[in-house]
Amino acid sequence: MPIVQTVLGPIDPNLLGRTLTHEHLALDFEGFYCEPPEEFKPYLKQKISLETVGYVRQYPYSSHENIHFHDEEAHEAVRKDIQLYKKYGGGSIVENSSHGLKRNLELMVDVAKSTGVHVIAGTGHYVHNLQEKDHLGMTVEQLTDLYSREIITGVEVEGVGMVKCGYIGEVGSVYPLHDFEKRAIRATGEIQEVLGCGVSFHPGRDAEAPFEIMRLYLEAGGRADKAIMSHVDRTLLDIDQVLEFAKLGSYIQYDLFGIECSFYQLNSTVDMPSDGQRLSNVLKLLEEGLVNRVLLSHDIHTKHRLTSYGGHGYHHVYMNILPRMFARGVSVEDVEQITVTNPANWLQFNI
Repeated sequence: MPIVQTVLGPIDPNLLGRTLTHEHLALDFEGFYCEPPEEFKPYLKQKISLETVGYVRQYPYSSHENIHFHDEEAHEAVRKDIQLYKKYGGGSIVENSSHGLKRNLELMVDVAKSTGVHVIAGTGHYVHNLQEKDHLGMTVEQLTDLYSREIITGVEVEGVGMVKCGYIGEVGSVYPLHDFEKRAIRATGEIQEVLGCGVSFHPGRDAEAPFEIMRLYLEAGGRADKAIMSHVDRTLLDIDQVLEFAKLGSYIQYDLFGIECSFYQLNSTVDMPSDGQRLSNVLKLLEEGLVNRVLLSHDIHTKHRLTSYGGHGYHHVYMNILPRMFARGVSVEDVEQITVTNPANWLQFNI
């Protein structure tokens, strides 16, 4: 029987409900701090408030408080928003904090127990420059051993016990790919072939990155239909590029819904699309018959995107984006496919 492995144990895939496939409940993003314009520094050093949140929205990675997404204040704001997500129809959240992002399995268990939302944790490694030295030297064999162990046996969490991961991700890389990242991708492909689990990739900020990642993954034996390519909305900006990439057979994930600032600090040479532009590309994919390859999410990883700090919260896709899809003629069946069936098909495996 196929199962989905949540942090509280295995469940039937049919119990997932509507699922967000790329979110974070806690992580360390301090390594992505960006210096802001000199004149804005005094505002970005202050606590996030009504008077300062406008500066934070424009320069989100220039506020240490904003990217400090792992303190108790952030935890409380996350719990509040997961409760709202549950209230407005959310069933499950896939937490994408892997090795290098200081994932918090204890918080995932706490949130799952206190809210009733299914939480699925990931194994795998994020980008090379955030890794501990002892991990950077791991071979492909050592990486596959780690990933399989965290899925099959679990991770010992103090005060909680063993917590099993339910997929591999997010598997991060820059561009050009670092040697360690190539090993991690190959290890992901090898263990996916053995376990049949889902995997999720974070590509570097270059249009060639998703293609290179999939080449390495497929060569290692990974199944395309069990892989998600994340952050397509900031990586493949031309719809023709998206359609070309779609031929490789992975899930195409638009997971930055809720970001409406066109200035993208982490790659200032391109404009971040709006929700309207994301939605237009999703509709084009549906027109091409790719409804079974599309996923939607927010990738919340900073405080200013939580409602306690003036943000949209985890319920944004369901409360604000789906009504716009219905208004533009998307059927109930297609929305069900994207939000329920696709995540379940991706997450389920036999173990």
